[in-house]
Amino acid sequence: MSDPTVATAGSSCTKSSMRVRALTVTAMLSAIGFVLMFLDFAVPFMPVFVKMDISELPALLAAFGLGPVYGVMVCLVKNLVHLIITSTGGAGELCNFLLGACFVFPAGLIYHKVKSRKGAIIGSLAGAVIMGALSIPLNYYISYPVYATFMPIDRILAMYQAIRPSANGLLDCLITFNAPFTLVKGLLDALLCFLIYKPLSPILHGKV
Repeated sequence: MSDPTVATAGSSCTKSSMRVRALTVTAMLSAIGFVLMFLDFAVPFMPVFVKMDISELPALLAAFGLGPVYGVMVCLVKNLVHLIITSTGGAGELCNFLLGACFVFPAGLIYHKVKSRKGAIIGSLAGAVIMGALSIPLNYYISYPVYATFMPIDRILAMYQAIRPSANGLLDCLITFNAPFTLVKGLLDALLCFLIYKPLSPILHGKV
Protein backbone atom coordinates (compact mmCIF):
# COMPACT_ATOMS: atom_id res chain seq x y z
CA MET A 1 0.00 0.00 0.00
CA SER A 2 1.45 3.35 -1.03
CA ASP A 3 1.97 6.14 1.46
CA PRO A 4 -0.02 9.22 0.31
CA THR A 5 2.39 11.50 2.17
CA VAL A 6 5.35 10.12 0.21
CA ALA A 7 3.39 10.37 -3.03
CA THR A 8 2.49 14.01 -2.33
CA ALA A 9 6.07 14.84 -1.43
CA GLY A 10 7.30 13.18 -4.62
CA SER A 11 4.78 15.10 -6.70
CA SER A 12 5.79 18.41 -5.09
CA CYS A 13 9.44 17.63 -5.71
CA THR A 14 8.72 16.86 -9.37
CA LYS A 15 6.76 20.09 -9.83
CA SER A 16 9.54 22.05 -8.15
CA SER A 17 12.15 20.46 -10.41
CA MET A 18 10.06 21.23 -13.49
CA ARG A 19 9.66 24.85 -12.39
CA VAL A 20 13.40 25.22 -11.80
CA ARG A 21 14.15 23.74 -15.20
CA ALA A 22 11.62 26.02 -16.87
CA LEU A 23 13.19 29.06 -15.21
CA THR A 24 16.67 27.88 -16.23
CA VAL A 25 15.60 27.46 -19.85
CA THR A 26 13.90 30.87 -19.69
CA ALA A 27 17.13 32.46 -18.47
CA MET A 28 19.10 30.80 -21.29
CA LEU A 29 16.60 31.92 -23.92
CA SER A 30 16.62 35.45 -22.46
CA ALA A 31 20.40 35.56 -22.83
CA ILE A 32 20.13 34.42 -26.45
CA GLY A 33 17.43 37.01 -27.10
CA PHE A 34 19.65 39.71 -25.61
CA VAL A 35 22.52 38.76 -27.92
CA LEU A 36 20.19 38.66 -30.94
CA MET A 37 19.13 42.25 -30.22
CA PHE A 38 22.63 43.32 -31.31
CA LEU A 39 22.62 41.20 -34.48
CA ASP A 40 20.33 43.58 -36.31
CA PHE A 41 20.47 44.64 -39.94
CA ALA A 42 19.02 47.32 -42.18
CA VAL A 43 16.31 46.59 -44.73
CA PRO A 44 15.80 48.44 -48.04
CA PHE A 45 12.26 49.72 -47.39
CA MET A 46 12.95 51.33 -44.00
CA PRO A 47 15.07 54.30 -42.81
CA VAL A 48 18.58 53.35 -41.72
CA PHE A 49 17.84 53.85 -38.02
CA VAL A 50 15.12 51.17 -38.07
CA LYS A 51 16.76 47.75 -37.97
CA MET A 52 15.45 44.21 -38.32
CA ASP A 53 16.34 41.60 -35.69
CA ILE A 54 15.07 38.20 -34.61
CA SER A 55 15.34 38.69 -30.85
CA GLU A 56 11.70 37.60 -30.35
CA LEU A 57 12.58 34.13 -31.65
CA PRO A 58 13.75 32.79 -28.24
CA ALA A 59 10.65 34.28 -26.60
CA LEU A 60 8.41 32.51 -29.12
CA LEU A 61 10.25 29.24 -28.45
CA ALA A 62 9.61 29.75 -24.73
CA ALA A 63 5.93 30.56 -25.32
CA PHE A 64 5.44 27.38 -27.36
CA GLY A 65 7.63 25.09 -25.28
CA LEU A 66 6.96 26.33 -21.73
CA GLY A 67 3.86 28.52 -21.90
CA PRO A 68 2.91 32.09 -22.85
CA VAL A 69 3.98 33.56 -19.49
CA TYR A 70 7.52 32.26 -19.96
CA GLY A 71 7.60 33.85 -23.42
CA VAL A 72 6.72 37.21 -21.88
CA MET A 73 9.41 36.66 -19.23
CA VAL A 74 12.03 36.23 -21.97
CA CYS A 75 10.91 39.52 -23.55
CA LEU A 76 11.14 41.25 -20.17
CA VAL A 77 14.53 39.93 -19.10
CA LYS A 78 16.31 40.56 -22.40
CA ASN A 79 15.11 44.16 -22.40
CA LEU A 80 16.02 44.76 -18.76
CA VAL A 81 19.57 43.57 -19.45
CA HIS A 82 19.68 45.65 -22.63
CA LEU A 83 18.54 48.71 -20.67
CA ILE A 84 21.41 48.31 -18.20
CA ILE A 85 24.15 48.47 -20.83
CA THR A 86 22.64 50.82 -23.43
CA SER A 87 21.29 54.36 -23.48
CA THR A 88 18.02 54.81 -25.37
CA GLY A 89 16.06 56.53 -22.64
CA GLY A 90 14.27 53.27 -21.94
CA ALA A 91 11.66 53.96 -24.61
CA GLY A 92 13.13 51.48 -27.07
CA GLU A 93 13.28 48.72 -24.48
CA LEU A 94 9.76 49.45 -23.23
CA CYS A 95 8.31 49.29 -26.73
CA ASN A 96 10.34 46.21 -27.58
CA PHE A 97 9.03 44.47 -24.47
CA LEU A 98 5.41 45.48 -25.03
CA LEU A 99 5.46 44.53 -28.71
CA GLY A 100 7.26 41.27 -28.00
CA ALA A 101 4.76 40.39 -25.28
CA CYS A 102 1.86 41.21 -27.60
CA PHE A 103 3.39 38.82 -30.13
CA VAL A 104 4.41 35.80 -28.06
CA PHE A 105 1.61 35.76 -25.46
CA PRO A 106 -1.32 35.24 -27.88
CA ALA A 107 0.81 32.91 -29.99
CA GLY A 108 1.68 30.76 -26.98
CA LEU A 109 -1.85 30.94 -25.56
CA ILE A 110 -3.49 29.78 -28.79
CA TYR A 111 -0.91 27.03 -29.27
CA HIS A 112 -1.46 25.65 -25.78
CA LYS A 113 -5.22 25.67 -26.42
CA VAL A 114 -4.77 23.94 -29.78
CA LYS A 115 -1.56 21.91 -29.55
CA SER A 116 -0.94 21.27 -33.21
CA ARG A 117 0.90 22.81 -36.16
CA LYS A 118 -2.36 24.53 -37.08
CA GLY A 119 -2.58 26.04 -33.60
CA ALA A 120 1.01 27.26 -33.82
CA ILE A 121 0.40 28.84 -37.23
CA ILE A 122 -2.83 30.55 -36.15
CA GLY A 123 -1.20 31.73 -32.91
CA SER A 124 1.85 33.12 -34.70
CA LEU A 125 -0.26 34.92 -37.30
CA ALA A 126 -2.52 36.40 -34.61
CA GLY A 127 0.48 37.52 -32.55
CA ALA A 128 2.23 39.05 -35.56
CA VAL A 129 -0.91 40.99 -36.59
CA ILE A 130 -1.45 42.26 -33.03
CA MET A 131 2.19 43.30 -32.75
CA GLY A 132 2.07 45.09 -36.11
CA ALA A 133 -1.11 46.97 -35.21
CA LEU A 134 0.10 48.02 -31.76
CA SER A 135 3.43 49.21 -33.14
CA ILE A 136 1.60 52.31 -34.40
CA PRO A 137 0.41 53.77 -31.05
CA LEU A 138 3.42 52.50 -29.11
CA ASN A 139 5.89 54.14 -31.47
CA TYR A 140 3.78 57.28 -31.82
CA TYR A 141 3.33 57.90 -28.10
CA ILE A 142 6.47 56.32 -26.60
CA SER A 143 9.42 55.65 -28.91
CA TYR A 144 9.46 58.57 -31.31
CA PRO A 145 8.84 61.34 -28.76
CA VAL A 146 11.98 60.12 -26.99
CA TYR A 147 13.95 59.71 -30.22
CA ALA A 148 12.96 63.26 -31.19
CA THR A 149 15.03 64.53 -28.26
CA PHE A 150 18.11 63.06 -29.98
CA MET A 151 17.12 63.72 -33.59
CA PRO A 152 14.66 66.42 -34.77
CA ILE A 153 11.36 64.96 -35.93
CA ASP A 154 11.71 66.77 -39.28
CA ARG A 155 14.94 64.88 -39.91
CA ILE A 156 13.25 61.59 -39.00
CA LEU A 157 10.38 62.33 -41.40
CA ALA A 158 12.87 63.28 -44.12
CA MET A 159 14.35 59.78 -43.94
CA TYR A 160 10.93 58.26 -44.52
CA GLN A 161 10.20 60.74 -47.32
CA ALA A 162 13.45 59.79 -49.03
CA ILE A 163 11.86 56.37 -49.54
CA ARG A 164 8.28 57.56 -50.17
CA PRO A 165 8.14 61.28 -50.99
CA SER A 166 4.37 61.42 -50.43
CA ALA A 167 4.74 60.41 -46.76
CA ASN A 168 2.82 62.99 -44.75
CA GLY A 169 3.50 63.20 -41.02
CA LEU A 170 4.71 60.72 -38.44
CA LEU A 171 1.44 58.82 -38.10
CA ASP A 172 1.30 58.22 -41.83
CA CYS A 173 4.87 56.91 -41.75
CA LEU A 174 4.14 54.57 -38.86
CA ILE A 175 1.09 53.15 -40.64
CA THR A 176 2.72 52.67 -44.03
CA PHE A 177 6.24 51.73 -42.91
CA ASN A 178 6.50 50.55 -39.31
CA ALA A 179 3.34 48.46 -39.04
CA PRO A 180 4.14 46.29 -42.12
CA PHE A 181 7.78 46.11 -41.02
CA THR A 182 6.77 44.86 -37.56
CA LEU A 183 4.36 42.35 -39.09
CA VAL A 184 7.13 40.98 -41.33
CA LYS A 185 9.44 40.80 -38.32
CA GLY A 186 6.90 38.66 -36.46
CA LEU A 187 6.38 36.39 -39.46
CA LEU A 188 10.15 35.95 -39.84
CA ASP A 189 10.46 34.96 -36.17
CA ALA A 190 7.58 32.52 -36.60
CA LEU A 191 9.13 30.95 -39.71
CA LEU A 192 12.47 30.43 -37.98
CA CYS A 193 10.67 29.02 -34.94
CA PHE A 194 8.91 26.42 -37.08
CA LEU A 195 12.24 25.41 -38.59
CA ILE A 196 14.07 24.86 -35.30
CA TYR A 197 11.34 24.10 -32.74
CA LYS A 198 11.22 20.34 -33.30
CA PRO A 199 14.98 19.75 -32.85
CA LEU A 200 14.96 21.95 -29.73
CA SER A 201 11.74 20.52 -28.29
CA PRO A 202 13.49 17.87 -26.12
CA ILE A 203 15.57 20.60 -24.44
CA LEU A 204 12.58 22.86 -23.91
CA HIS A 205 10.56 20.02 -22.39
CA GLY A 206 13.37 18.63 -20.26
CA LYS A 207 13.69 15.32 -22.13
CA VAL A 208 17.48 15.40 -22.46
